[in-house]
Amino acid sequence: MFSPFGDSMFTIIPVFIGIVAIIIFGVIIFAIVKGIGEWSSNNDSPQLTVPATVITKRTKTSGGRGDSSASTSYYVTFQVESGDRMELRVKGSEYGMLAEGDFGMLAFQGTRYLEFKRGISE
Repeated sequence: MFSPFGDSMFTIIPVFIGIVAIIIFGVIIFAIVKGIGEWSSNNDSPQLTVPATVITKRTKTSGGRGDSSASTSYYVTFQVESGDRMELRVKGSEYGMLAEGDFGMLAFQGTRYLEFKRGISE
């Protein structure tokens, strides 16, 4: 049977699969290196405790298709006295205890949330 591509089609497919595999592994390696860099940067940052207000809360759900389970990440945006805002990832149990408008002392280290102690708002 005549093929317009000849035998080159059988050599292109393995090369294409190899390129896709390299891209996938590259993305995975990049994510690991980025995560280690952020973890190291947070460890090098000082632990700070500042007055802050809870501005907003949000969730991000991923997965949950077919037989896989869903995973939910919880984020809270805090505003400090200078007016700067920062969004930090928190545990689900902490997320449920915080309400928009809460005022208190926020403890964090780099981009790592440590705790929020609710205080009396003025």
